Amino acid sequence: MIWKAGNKTLDLSTGPKVMGILNVTPDSFSDGGKFNSVQVAIDHALRMEDQGAAIIDIGGESTRPGAESVDCEEEIRRVVPVVKALAERTSVILSIDTTKSEVAEACLNLGAHAINDISGLTFDPKMMNVARNKTCGWMLMHIQGTPKTMQKSPTYTAVAKEVTEFLMVRMQSLLNTGVQEDQIVLDPGIGFGKTQEHNMELLANWKPLRLLGRPICLGVSRKKFLGTLLGRSPEERLAGTLGVLAYSYLEGSADIFRVHDVLQARDLLETVLALKSWKPGHC
Repeated sequence: MIWKAGNKTLDLSTGPKVMGILNVTPDSFSDGGKFNSVQVAIDHALRMEDQGAAIIDIGGESTRPGAESVDCEEEIRRVVPVVKALAERTSVILSIDTTKSEVAEACLNLGAHAINDISGLTFDPKMMNVARNKTCGWMLMHIQGTPKTMQKSPTYTAVAKEVTEFLMVRMQSLLNTGVQEDQIVLDPGIGFGKTQEHNMELLANWKPLRLLGRPICLGVSRKKFLGTLLGRSPEERLAGTLGVLAYSYLEGSADIFRVHDVLQARDLLETVLALKSWKPGHC
């Protein structure tokens, strides 16, 4: 399994990869306001690269439950200086977490390698034109509703089946523009229009999504379902996050893990990989 993102290729056959979250926003649920100055954001991205992130995911609009949308100009103002600086200083894949075609195009023009669209390219129809005109990696995520409305009574008949069908349709739409399969990663969208039960079901019943044949990105870092499960605040959810990562990697349900805590995630995955590949008699 490989993922081609612009002029970068990520080989996922060698083990799971870590995607570091870089929110250049004032209002993200866990780290809003911590990295919304350009230099602080750049320093944090470089630190995540040193800690083992293979991808840096840069977002200029909060997608927490209940979040209001920001206009395109403001989102560009937040992310473009960071992308421009990092494109000149990093060797990792730069992913742009956006649903807006203008933001995507501006960042790709500056050297970004991939677009991470939480709507699966449904919020902005012009995103399909970006797919036709730009060569980059794509992350397609499932969401029910919008960030502002998604947690207002989300309902499914069979959540794993419906999420898989949505992503299959969105992937085919992307392929119809000329994008190749090896440019696509899929994300079930934990916490995006799902109840506690929906999230747990998706994490446990992951095999339908694997039938689509593309790498899976899992974003569970510090999320509310862990708070509900453990009774912990966002800053106290690291152990729960790492528990999901270990489970998902051992189950074979994910290839890329989107996290706030890169060093801890990298250490956990490397430890599990070493133990999993150890053969008796090595001593």
